[in-house]
Amino acid sequence: MSGSLVLLNLAGAVALLLFATRMVRTGVERAYGDLLRQRLRGTLENPMLAVGAGSILAICLQSATAVCLIVGAFVGAGIVGGSSGLLAALGADLGSAIVAKLLSFNFSFVTPLCLVAGTAFFMSTEKRELLQVGRILIGVGLLILSLRLIGEASEPLRHSELLPVIVRYLADDRVTAFLVAAIMTWLFHSSVAAILLFAALAERNLIPLTLGVVLVLGANVGGGIIAAMLTRAAPPRSRIVPIGNLLLRGAGALTALGAIILLHPPYERLGDSPALAMLNWHVIFNVMLALVGLPLVGPVVRLAERMTSSNTTRPETTDVAHTVLNEAALDTPMQALGNATREVVAVSELIENMLQRIIELYELAGDDKIKSLTTLDDRVDAKHQSIKLYLAKLATRSLSHDEALRCRELLGACVKLEQVGDIIVGNMLTHARKRNARGLEFTPEGWRELLDFHGTVLANARLAFNVLVSRDAESARQLVEEKDRLRDLEKSANTSHFKRLREGTAKSIETSSIHLDTVRDLKQINSLLASMAYPVLEELGILQGSRLKGI
Repeated sequence: MSGSLVLLNLAGAVALLLFATRMVRTGVERAYGDLLRQRLRGTLENPMLAVGAGSILAICLQSATAVCLIVGAFVGAGIVGGSSGLLAALGADLGSAIVAKLLSFNFSFVTPLCLVAGTAFFMSTEKRELLQVGRILIGVGLLILSLRLIGEASEPLRHSELLPVIVRYLADDRVTAFLVAAIMTWLFHSSVAAILLFAALAERNLIPLTLGVVLVLGANVGGGIIAAMLTRAAPPRSRIVPIGNLLLRGAGALTALGAIILLHPPYERLGDSPALAMLNWHVIFNVMLALVGLPLVGPVVRLAERMTSSNTTRPETTDVAHTVLNEAALDTPMQALGNATREVVAVSELIENMLQRIIELYELAGDDKIKSLTTLDDRVDAKHQSIKLYLAKLATRSLSHDEALRCRELLGACVKLEQVGDIIVGNMLTHARKRNARGLEFTPEGWRELLDFHGTVLANARLAFNVLVSRDAESARQLVEEKDRLRDLEKSANTSHFKRLREGTAKSIETSSIHLDTVRDLKQINSLLASMAYPVLEELGILQGSRLKGI
């Protein structure tokens, strides 16, 4: 087999590994993301439990980066402190290491089971939760399959004349090997995938253990770089956890690298094979990092705060001035529409942020959190005004039929997003303030119903924002069908609420108006977002009046 074909097969196997890892993570996020975030937020209030919570969530999502981003957003919103957030990120790193260790076992018999069961779930149901369960199972099956393919694809490299030269060079120059591993992990956007790749190569004796432990350290630093880079445009406080995590991981990895170069520890005692020893070293390193990090999180958070504050020259409220609505592009309609689309997407992100935060205020409506939410609404209003004026100017140009339709579609979407923001701040924030001011408590059943209803609307909001950009007909159809499903969910929630009222449940009586008004507001938000799919469906001729045609 030629060298180029070997590399192509290996690249294909690695690509499948990356895709499968992402598939599992997105499936868990879509099915259980809101529940996991709620549980994580409650646990983070206890710093000592934060490490364990971060580990469990990373195992569920198969991504320490995802946990770091979630916790960073919590810190940015003032929901938890920076120290607790950083402890959760350290726990997530440990959880990611445990995932890599678990996936190293021989689960080849699980592959066909997961693929068959996952496909059966995915093809036989329309329920969102079961669809995502199918997605998770298929992702796990493909992930295990990809590891086997990596091993098979790398087998011909045993006879390569070039690979031993490269390996010897990296083994002799450990600093370069460290940097190469960090860069590869950042490019993969997955430390789990990078570690598993290195372990698979070690299993075939293609890289020695002395090099493998250095690659593991580099992969740990690369994993920290991913979250830091993904949040580079986020508000300063949201970057505290990613930056602090990178500082701790970087300092720990460099210290360990120095110890390896100077002391030459006997790593072969960590496992019977190079791959097993590497994975055990990965787990041990993250356990030690969590233990050492416990007393250091305070100083590291303060250092991260200084670094993030020094990297910003403007407050969060002034970013409206930074816009892509270039007046010079108005004479090129397609470019101008692209600019407007990007700005509407920015408004969508603000609305998603507001929708996530508002349910948290029902538990604790602190002044800082309320101010942060109203600031987001001000940004939505300012962006809405600028987009509206920009599209109005564009409409005076000579536009084709399709360009004119897209212009109206973007304008309609922007108006709807601004209305959603008004409902959140004008209505739902008022309910949250009233509940907190009066010290009212929902029943456990009522609060769970509100969380489920809110989680469904939030998932539909993300789907609507995707439809706005992709204009995918299947996604648009699903969004409108979800509107009908939400109507049934509303009836069920109201029926359960009235049943509790008839039974004389005190908490239900006290919070009745807030409960019903919140459900009504969320339904109205969902209806506004679902209507963003109508232009796509009308264009395809599968929308009749306000309901879908039968097909």
